[in-house]
Amino acid sequence: MSRKRSRARHHVVQALYQWQLGGSDLNEPDLEFLSAGDERQLDRAYFRELLEEIRSHETELDEMIRPFVDRPLDEVDPVERAILRLGACELAYHLEVPFRVVINEAVELAKVFGAEHGHKFVNGILDKLASRLRRSETRAAR
Repeated sequence: MSRKRSRARHHVVQALYQWQLGGSDLNEPDLEFLSAGDERQLDRAYFRELLEEIRSHETELDEMIRPFVDRPLDEVDPVERAILRLGACELAYHLEVPFRVVINEAVELAKVFGAEHGHKFVNGILDKLASRLRRSETRAAR
């Protein structure tokens, strides 16, 4: 996928984090952390699409993730929870994005934003979720 999509994911995680902490509304037309320079460097349509899908399918996405997490989701670090929701969204609704790309992008986001070993946690959860949601794709790759 393109660099612009990677930047869109980066900003989705920031928006979700702010939303989870009650500091922003995902329905706002322009989120304050997007500067003019950022807007030119990201796939704005994909950014909006992901935010809308995650907002409208939050419960469903959490249900997809929950079986693979060893604690209640509200106890998962908010950054890691945002990344997991993003990854689950792409695995479930964006079949055009290969599962390895989804996982790799999520792991990189966890390295940037998450706790010291958060990327391992994210990788493990999304790998299991990919095996469930993208069974034929993951079998073919292994």
